[in-house]
Amino acid sequence: MSPIHGPTVRMPARRRPAAAGDPAGRMPGQHARAMVLRLRMRTLVTLGVLAVLTTVLGRAFGMRSPLFIGSELALLATIFAVSRLVLPLMDRRDRGATGEEQVGGLLDELTGSGWRVIHDASFGHGNVDHIALGPAGVFTVETKSHPGPVRVQRVHGATFRQAQVQRDVVERITGERVEPLIVFSRAWVDKPLARRRGVRVIPARMLLGYLERRRQTLTPEEVEKAHRRVVATLADTRSQPDGLLVWPPPSRSRS
Repeated sequence: MSPIHGPTVRMPARRRPAAAGDPAGRMPGQHARAMVLRLRMRTLVTLGVLAVLTTVLGRAFGMRSPLFIGSELALLATIFAVSRLVLPLMDRRDRGATGEEQVGGLLDELTGSGWRVIHDASFGHGNVDHIALGPAGVFTVETKSHPGPVRVQRVHGATFRQAQVQRDVVERITGERVEPLIVFSRAWVDKPLARRRGVRVIPARMLLGYLERRRQTLTPEEVEKAHRRVVATLADTRSQPDGLLVWPPPSRSRS
């Protein structure tokens, strides 16, 4: 088979580990990856406890004991639940984390061109996958890992509402106009770069080109000021007890 020649594929950049305690130093997909690991650990612990309990009851009361039979049934029911519910959930979350890592790696390529990129930004309730601040403006990026194909008009309205809320929150924090993006990490999109409800839908392969081609709207000083506001809000959020978190967070002053 003859080789197929296509556009050059950008490989995600490696992100340097952030300094400990840096509120803006989280890795792409860190929250999603942590959720996957916790779910796996809880599943393994649950199955292990049931297996040990079944063995102990069998030895203590005999194989015909109602307690042993009940524990066996509980173990089988748990295995069934894991196979039907937990494993598909872990697979979806693992794909989501991988998608965030891929898109985050692409965005990190911009950091040498006057851009600032913040990943996995949590403001108390929910999180923003990526915030990109640069000469072309401020962008929120919601990553989706659906395999596709994706038709923009059929994307669920809740997905657009999520992106709109993220835009409103970051606008309130930075004092700058924010463009929300929904980026599909691996899906074919029927209308790439189309806008719906004020949100632009982009396949990951077109993300950097879209950002790099846009005209300059912010000076380097304005980029740094907006970045400092986001970092300050993240630091404030981390320092508050859960019961005191405010959503949406208050706007930052323009000083």
